[in-house]
Amino acid sequence: MTKESATYTHGQHPAVLRAHAWRTAANSAAYFLPHIKPTSTVLDVGCGAGTITVDLAQRLSDGHITGFDSDPTIITQAQSLAASQGTTNVTFTAGDANALPYADNTFDIVFCHQLLQHVGDPVGLLREMKRVAKSGGGIVAARESDFGSWVWYPETEGMEDWRRLYMRVMRANGGEPNAGRMLHAWARRAGFERDDVRCSTSSWCLSTAEEMSDWVDAWAERTEAKDSEFARTAVEKGVAAREELEAAARAWRALGASELGWNSVPHGEIVCVKK
Repeated sequence: MTKESATYTHGQHPAVLRAHAWRTAANSAAYFLPHIKPTSTVLDVGCGAGTITVDLAQRLSDGHITGFDSDPTIITQAQSLAASQGTTNVTFTAGDANALPYADNTFDIVFCHQLLQHVGDPVGLLREMKRVAKSGGGIVAARESDFGSWVWYPETEGMEDWRRLYMRVMRANGGEPNAGRMLHAWARRAGFERDDVRCSTSSWCLSTAEEMSDWVDAWAERTEAKDSEFARTAVEKGVAAREELEAAARAWRALGASELGWNSVPHGEIVCVKK
């Protein structure tokens, strides 16, 4: 069985989970919603706490969705979320996405959200997603952030330093922070023909006082907290000193302190058809 070689940069710190809880089908999966039918069978690879998964399940009146993640603890949280909402057409399973425990041609739709940026072999994982998608029109979809394209206002001292620091840490962990712009190329290498890959982009835009406060707090905390996976690996791998992490967190808080604070988070998206 193939084992994941990269380390998940964010970990499951409370600040990360707070940010992830905001994700829904509407704000994170709109690009492939037209392909979902009430009877669809769907696999969410790297489902995390399951907010997108459970939201999609409620659109499948006669279908079923499976959430799959490497972390058994986060799977337990996803199961609790589904139970709290009375959602029964969803199953959650833990394992390594590089070797999915499903037969060929099992699912109508196989998708992932902000997963490929964190893995050591994104092409191989897309190939595995393609394997379990149904032949003759099954869909493989992915949406990945592109950290080199993040935009904020106003220009805030230290934010570009944060971007460079983040990219160093993710790459030291085996990931790719600019995954959004690479998705189409990875899909081609995974075996999809050019005309079978549909590309799009969309962004999260944080602009209200509440949105910016929550967003900034989450990023500042995960950047400097000593119990944060991001901060721990940055220091242990010699990528950043504690002082750099604390300065980056201050930059985030300075951005959030502005009444004009605004942040755009672009994503690349692909919808691939398996013939």
